[in-house]
Amino acid sequence: MSPTIEAQGLTKHFGEVHALDGLDLTAESGRLTALLGPNGAGKTTFISAVATLLRPTSGTLHVAGIDAATHPKEVRRVIGLAGQYASVEPAMTGKENLEMVARLFGLDKREVKQAAGKVLEQLGLADAGDRLVRTYSGGMRRRLDLGASLVGRPRLLLLDEPTTGLDPRSRMELWEAIRTLVADGTDVLLTTQYLEEADQLARDVVIIDHGRVIASGTPDELKGQGGSDVIEVRPRWGRDLDAVSEVLAGVGSEPPRIDHDTQRVSVPVTGGADQLSSVVRLLDERSLAVDDIGLRRPTLDEVFLALTGQPIDASDTDPDASAAA
Repeated sequence: MSPTIEAQGLTKHFGEVHALDGLDLTAESGRLTALLGPNGAGKTTFISAVATLLRPTSGTLHVAGIDAATHPKEVRRVIGLAGQYASVEPAMTGKENLEMVARLFGLDKREVKQAAGKVLEQLGLADAGDRLVRTYSGGMRRRLDLGASLVGRPRLLLLDEPTTGLDPRSRMELWEAIRTLVADGTDVLLTTQYLEEADQLARDVVIIDHGRVIASGTPDELKGQGGSDVIEVRPRWGRDLDAVSEVLAGVGSEPPRIDHDTQRVSVPVTGGADQLSSVVRLLDERSLAVDDIGLRRPTLDEVFLALTGQPIDASDTDPDASAAA
């Protein structure tokens, strides 16, 4: 099968701002691709271009094999789009919301009921289908909003930061719904600022910065590219954080990082298990008691920081969000 999305040399200029600057990206069929980048990297602009909401300045873009520049209407027939906030009508029931959208897609009466019923079942909302949406939790509303993008049976679903503002439980419920969609054959392009979300859901991860792709691969491949293994220590007493940091400074390839919220100190190392043994000995020599110590691979957060030089939630100017959202 042809790739779900193929972009080559894609640019989009807003005056002097280059939101996309020669972006090359391929999203393969049959999987979920996560698009990561700091604010202003071009994520929203790219999603908007795929959804045919804006026209690129130059380059080529094919969606499900269709040229988005010359046949935008055909592209719209094969995609669904769910933005950052639920856009369902709270004064209607869940079923009525989906049936209304199905009618807008041009389905006949029989198809409308079938499509709404199937989507409610698919997203675990069948028992709540006859309830007014204003009685739904935030997570249920987001799932219903996701369902509204599915009643037209899209080949490709575009999710622009779909779990923004959700509590942890609602986020996990939405993750499970997205996994079900992918297992049932829906291709998904997801933008997110939650690195854990990409790690949990994506088979392929693409990191963009300043309108260009700077890294891509599976989560494991990116972790392999993004840096050294990490030694992480949680001392028994918070007062020992600085002392533990001094110990780790002697073995790390970079300065240690202290996380006061989790009471942990971490540092990248090149020696792996040998370095871990040294740390255990040094901590013991200084009589520093620990509750947890271990060697792990870098997280996607650490990979992202290594590749872009900033955390994913850095509050840069965001030209693509303001111009294309």
